[in-house]
Amino acid sequence: MGGRFVEPVRLAGAHAILEPLAAGDEKAIGLAAADGRLWELWYTSVPPPERTRSWIEAALDMREHQGAMPFAVRDAATGEVVGSTRYFNVDVANRRLEIGHTWYAKRAQRTAINTECKSMLLRHAFETLGCIAVEFRTHWFNFASRAAIARLGAKQDGVLRNHQLLADGSRRDTVVFSIVDGEWPAVKRHLGLLLSR
Repeated sequence: MGGRFVEPVRLAGAHAILEPLAAGDEKAIGLAAADGRLWELWYTSVPPPERTRSWIEAALDMREHQGAMPFAVRDAATGEVVGSTRYFNVDVANRRLEIGHTWYAKRAQRTAINTECKSMLLRHAFETLGCIAVEFRTHWFNFASRAAIARLGAKQDGVLRNHQLLADGSRRDTVVFSIVDGEWPAVKRHLGLLLSR
């Protein structure tokens, strides 16, 4: 399996393409984030235009030093970058990882892109990497994200109170969800049904 648990990989579906994030994606990431001015959502970590480069550098540093794998998300129909997501909090010994840091341009929200990205990432995690659990975490106040995670078939594990100190000094309560390997066949079937609609 090589020297790393999560190797760079390109995952392609009918609606979305996931490619390893690269320094050269700065302009495309900036344009995607500008669609909806996503950095204004206080409970997310989408980069504003002046911090796009440092955001990408931090994501690539996480890849090099923490085993994460950040992706640029492309709309398969247009080829345009419409967001980003990543594997991170990789726990090789326990064959677990988290899918997160996910955001989409306004035009890609509420489309099949997110469902297909999650389906491809989960399939790769369970069927190629042999994970026994995949986590999702989100801010307590990110109600749309919480509903989207539950819609995938993930179960809520609990809430980590005062889990993180945010840049503005506020404290984040983090809602933790997971899908375990025994649930994957049913979740896979459910996601296939959602994508067929």
